[in-house]
Amino acid sequence: MTTPTDGGQDRPVRPAMFRGWRRKCPNCGSGPLLSGYLKVRDTCAVCDEPLHHHRADDGPAYLTILFVGHLMAPLILIAFVKYRPEPIVLATIFTVGCVALSLYLLPRLKGVIVAIQWAKRMHGFGEDTA
Repeated sequence: MTTPTDGGQDRPVRPAMFRGWRRKCPNCGSGPLLSGYLKVRDTCAVCDEPLHHHRADDGPAYLTILFVGHLMAPLILIAFVKYRPEPIVLATIFTVGCVALSLYLLPRLKGVIVAIQWAKRMHGFGEDTA
């Protein structure tokens, strides 16, 4: 295993996470990180940073479920107690809300996970390719 050329220092995590949230390359912040809805590009189209090392796996899905569940469960309770809608109306509204929020969060959280791995040089992101 080779050592990184910059001494193995961690890259700035917070800017990388913001770039990942915007679904941009964690290195340059300009190139797109994803080539589809959830498919991470092999390399950045702008700076040629290799991105194929990522191991996001199920992390973004778990985080999405965690956030959506913790946000929607209290809202359902509040809506039911305060407004007393018909159960089918409540179920329909919150089903659509949960699906929409999940579809919004999933690619952004995947970008954040990949960016954290890039910043912390995990899974081969820190290896010298020369």
